[in-house]
Amino acid sequence: MAVILTGETPVPRAHMSNLSLIEEYLRHLDAERNFSGHTIRSYGIDLRQFCQFLATPAVPTAEGMKLADLPAVDLEAERSLTGRLLAVTSDDIRGYLAVLHNSLKAKSTIARKLAALRSFYKHLVRRGRLETSPVSVVRSPRQDRRLPKCLDLEQIESLLGAPPADTLGGSRDRAIFETIYSAGLRISEAVGLNLSDMDELSETARIRGKGRKERLAPLGEAAMTALQRYLLLRRGVVQQAKAADSPLFVNLHGKRLSGRSIRRNFDKYLKLAGLGVHVSPHTLRHSFATHMLNNGADLRSVQELLGHKSLSTTQIYTHLTTTRLKEVYDKSHPMAGSRAG
Repeated sequence: MAVILTGETPVPRAHMSNLSLIEEYLRHLDAERNFSGHTIRSYGIDLRQFCQFLATPAVPTAEGMKLADLPAVDLEAERSLTGRLLAVTSDDIRGYLAVLHNSLKAKSTIARKLAALRSFYKHLVRRGRLETSPVSVVRSPRQDRRLPKCLDLEQIESLLGAPPADTLGGSRDRAIFETIYSAGLRISEAVGLNLSDMDELSETARIRGKGRKERLAPLGEAAMTALQRYLLLRRGVVQQAKAADSPLFVNLHGKRLSGRSIRRNFDKYLKLAGLGVHVSPHTLRHSFATHMLNNGADLRSVQELLGHKSLSTTQIYTHLTTTRLKEVYDKSHPMAGSRAG
């Protein structure tokens, strides 16, 4: 019997007909598109929320309808909605967006949920289940442009110097922050680092990014020093695992450190460093990109280092550097200010 491999439990092809359209799609994202588990879960939540909308006795048209007014939908009900999902119109999509708007969802959240629907219906068209996508004529909400927050070099130095280097926990946290800033990592990428990913000789790390894509990231001298100090202290406290997938950053029980723990520790050291700013560990990645561009790195190189699929994603940082250049211009150019005529 033929089997579909999904990265989870193998599913016999004969049983695929018992899956809902959404289940089939999520398995496609896993087995054929290599999407991350986090992205697949997010798409599943968004699509099943749309099923709640479709499961109302009459698709909401009354003003003021909110997500809290929609019925719960279990897996059996989701599977029974196949015909309704295939009969969705662009008006249904707009009605759902109105419900999200009434629920005071942020524009970015609405855009993400619409993107999940757009991808789902494109998949159905490609598989021959539909001739056209009902989402194709629906525009995404215009986003408010928000520039990523960035720490200046003095703030970075204060933050990276806050964790004590003579304790296992402190040396680990310093190594994490140094590594994120040195290589411009996402938090999930830092969490996913294994001991075997580090190459001390070439001073690089193998990074597994979004879509399970791998890249090599160079590590600076400060990051390598912090990592070596951490690993030295770790050997005396935590049993060194030998498996290839042994985590690099661990808690005191030797288990892989979670992203939540990194964020919690980051907040602690932010206060310890006396930085009265509301930022997250991801700000270290933003700061890395901005500082690279400010110091002459070209956009394509920064794109590769960040692991961005599209150059347009990296271009957001040019707005930060343009602001900095304008400040320098206003301070330095003899005719930058207004002249009395």
